[in-house]
Amino acid sequence: MTTTHAPARPIGKAAVGALGALAVATGALESVVTPTLPLLQRELDMSPAEGALLSIVLLVTGALITPIAGTLGDRYGGKRVVVRLMAVVCAGGLVSALAPNLPVLVLGQVLQGAMVGALPLSFILVRAHLPAGESKVAIGVVSGLFVGGAMAGTLAAGPVAEGLSRHWMFALPTFAVTGATVLVHRLMPHDPPRRPQGAGIDWPGLVLLSGTLVTLMLVLGLGADLVTQPLVLLGLVVLLAAFGTGWVAVERRAASPMVDLRMLTRPAVGKSCVLTFLICVGTSAATYLVPQLFAVPAHTYGFGASATAIGFFLLPGALAASAAGPISGIGVRRLGSRAVVTAGVLLMAVGLLGLAAAHTEIWHLVLGKALVALANGLCVTAMVTRTATSVDLGDTGIATGLVLVTRVIGFAVGVQVTGAILTAGTPSGSKIPAESAFVAGFVLAAAVTVLSLLVVRTMSKGVKE
Repeated sequence: MTTTHAPARPIGKAAVGALGALAVATGALESVVTPTLPLLQRELDMSPAEGALLSIVLLVTGALITPIAGTLGDRYGGKRVVVRLMAVVCAGGLVSALAPNLPVLVLGQVLQGAMVGALPLSFILVRAHLPAGESKVAIGVVSGLFVGGAMAGTLAAGPVAEGLSRHWMFALPTFAVTGATVLVHRLMPHDPPRRPQGAGIDWPGLVLLSGTLVTLMLVLGLGADLVTQPLVLLGLVVLLAAFGTGWVAVERRAASPMVDLRMLTRPAVGKSCVLTFLICVGTSAATYLVPQLFAVPAHTYGFGASATAIGFFLLPGALAASAAGPISGIGVRRLGSRAVVTAGVLLMAVGLLGLAAAHTEIWHLVLGKALVALANGLCVTAMVTRTATSVDLGDTGIATGLVLVTRVIGFAVGVQVTGAILTAGTPSGSKIPAESAFVAGFVLAAAVTVLSLLVVRTMSKGVKE
């Protein structure tokens, strides 16, 4: 039974600004790997599959942390949890900055993954301190600022890595996260808990979900290499099924589950999760494949771009994604979530098919990536806003955490699949994938994106169902 507390004190512009600064800083720290992945692959001698793994380690950790962060935020208050979470993120950023090799860098990325849990905590704070109408726009603004931070990280990572070193591209945004966390701690008033504090953490659920996600990544990442070892591949698939089945069984019986699967039975939440997963699978193809295509040597079919140039080429997409958050928040308020998501899905399909058909000029890739980034921002922000405003205030963290978890899983699955496609499409003795492997990745992502229209048609026009 939900406990009753006095209403939270309204917040001013300074507190909202502190949340925005934290969103920008965490977005920047999250994004530095994408434009510099070819550089990291060269310096650390990684294969395409290992590069794909590095690019999603942070997100997999986020998928585990997010539901816990949302639950604890509902239980103890968003501010109290977000400050502690950011301490872990800062530690991870420093580990990544000091990493001498791939294993240590992966450890740093694992710790940095705690930042993904900051978004549902921000939504808890926004809903606790702002009126309903203002909170819808504020959620869109916070989401947009996170993407804006990603834009800054994307643009700056290459020049910092090439001008200073790869170590500094992690250290600088980590310092920014530290400063923003201090501002949140000083300026944001405490929000009252919305749920009873007696229940503990669902550790069995956490362990089983961890096993499920790690095994899934192994199956997707190593599947192409294990074709000649069918028994090993079969064993991983059986292990994945066992982890997944066990996790669902534990969560359905737990008194205080890590992920409240009953929330998925609510149409607004369940449909948002399915749509977010499909859309992020599509988005991940452009996010992973476009920088790789830019880096392919110019004497073949690529452009031989440096990390700095790749960051510059990705800037229009980052700008589009930054604008998408506020636009989506306003669009949902005026037109309804279904209209915004439909427009986003169609834009994404056009962008992905365009990338598959035309990628011989730099502007082809820049335009296609921008369309996909804009579409993803419109869709995901609409899903998060729709979910956050369709549940009780005390369920905000859990519900939005579910959507963000499916976002992370969708992105991770998409990156691993496209990484496996590139690995399988790399001729023996060469480090350059065949051009057809890129085309196959874009076409597959477009097909998954179009499939999401079947779910969009079942949505109601408004925010609530």
